[in-house]
Amino acid sequence: MITDKISKDKFLLIAGPCAIEGDEVAFGIAEKLTSITSKLSIPLVFKGSYRKANRTRLDSFTGIGDLKALKILKEINTKFNIPVITDIHSKDEAKLAAEYVDIIQIPAFLARQTDILVSAAETGKTINIKKGQFMSAESMKHAVEKVKQSRNKNVIITERGTQFGYNDLIVDFRGISELKKLAPTILDVTHSVQKPNQISGITGGSPEHIESLARAGIVNDIDGIFLETHTNPSEAKSDGSNMLDIKKLESLLSNLLKLREASSKL
Repeated sequence: MITDKISKDKFLLIAGPCAIEGDEVAFGIAEKLTSITSKLSIPLVFKGSYRKANRTRLDSFTGIGDLKALKILKEINTKFNIPVITDIHSKDEAKLAAEYVDIIQIPAFLARQTDILVSAAETGKTINIKKGQFMSAESMKHAVEKVKQSRNKNVIITERGTQFGYNDLIVDFRGISELKKLAPTILDVTHSVQKPNQISGITGGSPEHIESLARAGIVNDIDGIFLETHTNPSEAKSDGSNMLDIKKLESLLSNLLKLREASSKL
């Protein structure tokens, strides 16, 4: 089970590109991720959306084809021997995705959709529910219970910020302890620095704040870190403005491990 990889002195890392852009990019990122996390002994889950359904503009990149992208995820799982995760956007996608991935992710804006949660739960896969930007930490108990009442106890939560005005997100660290009462809790440090609802129809971001959020999460006893990363964020086909350049990843993780070691002694 994925949550078995979480311990007091270690944290889980869920990382990868926003979307599967093709095998070359995906395998390149997966190779770098496994090399870094193996060196640092950090448990890794590779993430990548096989399709981006929640785009603001019609001309935004949505994917390379469902089956093609899902097969790439499965190949990464097999080649690197690491779990993989992808998100779904309708109840009909749950069964398809479950054939290729280890964890099914429910996007934040769909965290209250009962039919999606139940369909995902019924696959028997671990379910990662991203907390809705419009939801309190306490209200996430209902989303978690929908999964558990569907005979699936394998559920985790990811905090990804709360909507603040029209164009910003804020992480309220008071909510971490409340979320941890419900299920193992991950902190998404890249979507939390997004600047959504831009006039251009393209989401902005402030990646310079990624490490600050990650450090605060570790000190607040978060169970894992979720981040999107790319070998060249400026050329990423989705959410490049809030991604972490993978060249900065090892330094970030090394710093987080030092903080984890220190905080675990408190």
